[in-house]
Amino acid sequence: MAATTAPGATTGGGWVRRQRSTLVVGAGLVLAVAVVLLVGGGTARTTAALDPDNPDPVGGRAVGRVLADQGVDVTVVRSADALDDAGVDADTTVLVTSTGLLGESTIDRLLAAADDADLVLAEPGPGTTEAFGIDELPFQVTVDDPRPAACTNPTYDGLSLQVDRALEYPVAGGCFRGEHGALLAEPAPGVTLLGAGDVLSNDQVLRADNAAVALRLLGQHDRLVWYVPSLDDLVGDDGVSLTTLLPRGLRPGLWIGALAVLALLLWRARRLGPLATEPLPVVVKAIETTRSRGRLYRRSGDRGHAAAHLRSAARTRAADRLGLGARPDPDALVRDLARHTGRSVEEIDHLLGPHAPTPATDHDLIALAGHLAELDREVRRT
Repeated sequence: MAATTAPGATTGGGWVRRQRSTLVVGAGLVLAVAVVLLVGGGTARTTAALDPDNPDPVGGRAVGRVLADQGVDVTVVRSADALDDAGVDADTTVLVTSTGLLGESTIDRLLAAADDADLVLAEPGPGTTEAFGIDELPFQVTVDDPRPAACTNPTYDGLSLQVDRALEYPVAGGCFRGEHGALLAEPAPGVTLLGAGDVLSNDQVLRADNAAVALRLLGQHDRLVWYVPSLDDLVGDDGVSLTTLLPRGLRPGLWIGALAVLALLLWRARRLGPLATEPLPVVVKAIETTRSRGRLYRRSGDRGHAAAHLRSAARTRAADRLGLGARPDPDALVRDLARHTGRSVEEIDHLLGPHAPTPATDHDLIALAGHLAELDREVRRT
């Protein structure tokens, strides 16, 4: 009786044979990540994110090692001069990380050096994307779930990526599209913007199909030039100014606001008319001041304040006529007034003494004013 083979075994063996290359690449990545994280390969040259010599979780050493193991010639350059001397040709992929260190001059030199090569920029910001004709700002997003490629590029068929954070570029086409744009955008032939730069990092390269995306993106040619820009390459014109920090969409709004403020100033100035001049100081008659003050006291109902002013004026005039000085003793003034007028001390004290009562009504206030005027006349006669 002939022996039979289990269907599951045949199917399983065929799947292993078909996926042999993928399994080998995955095993190589696991081994590279383990070596980088556990051994570290000595002291790292830099701690910059996605740097090919950085063994830390944010570094890119694992991808660089695996690409080299797969036969890709990986050349790391750290200056614009070194990029010029690298001899980039059509069979080369140029990867740029730390794109925030690029300036206008280094972007121009990069475009000139990588004119014939495939250029890949990891998470370029607004200043860099503008050089490639993208006027709209990228959107920062999180990719919590694996996002499929869903594009016409057969390089990434069946792949998905997942990272903690990424940039979506609002361009037509591209792969791994989201609500605002693509994570892998191609704004120009031979230029790729990698918004999910963490697919190259040591700690996230094994999530979803990040490893396959990185290898297919960077391993299309036999040679990879990994360019890490340097601040030393920048020139004076690359400095940051207020205009470079302002979003481009905000500038028209600022111009409109300035014109609106100018129009408002012209409108209000014309409405107010020219300034009027008058001679100073202005002479105001004493009777007008007295009446105005009296109307204010009456309107406020402050009879106590009005009575205090009347009594203070009466005491000042009486002290002046009796020769008692500018600030006489109130009790002494009451006694002298009683002696000169022949009135009692109690009556004088009730009129203008320190213990005189406050008028309860407007009628009492008017009566007090009349009594004080009568007392003033008596003092003047004596």
